[in-house]
Amino acid sequence: MRLLILQWFINAVAIIISVRIVDGITFNGRWWQMIIIGSVFGIVNSLIKPIVKFFTYPIIIITLGIFTLVINAAMLVLTSLISGFLNFGFEITGFLPALWGALIVSIISIILSWLTGLKGMKKERAWGKNA
Repeated sequence: MRLLILQWFINAVAIIISVRIVDGITFNGRWWQMIIIGSVFGIVNSLIKPIVKFFTYPIIIITLGIFTLVINAAMLVLTSLISGFLNFGFEITGFLPALWGALIVSIISIILSWLTGLKGMKKERAWGKNA
């Protein structure tokens, strides 16, 4: 449960930073709504992203993994659509802002995962504490 909450927090912080940096990504809701948006982003990434990656593996291989950024942008847009349906105030106005936002969210998520030790905790959980 602790890992899940930490991942939601990291997602929320990464999305907040992308809102501040990228024109075309806006959020005008309450702070607790951003936590829920972070959890929606996590759910979208864990349920839908693997299916999309499976069907686009040839493109991912041909582009040497760069197409993964397009997939991440699509997941961010999907999160925006879901949060719009829930009236949470998170909006992306085009695919180019989504692409920049996905790049920023990816970089911030990696940095925060390292700083919080989330990467290590996930490995321990996957391989056992003695691995």
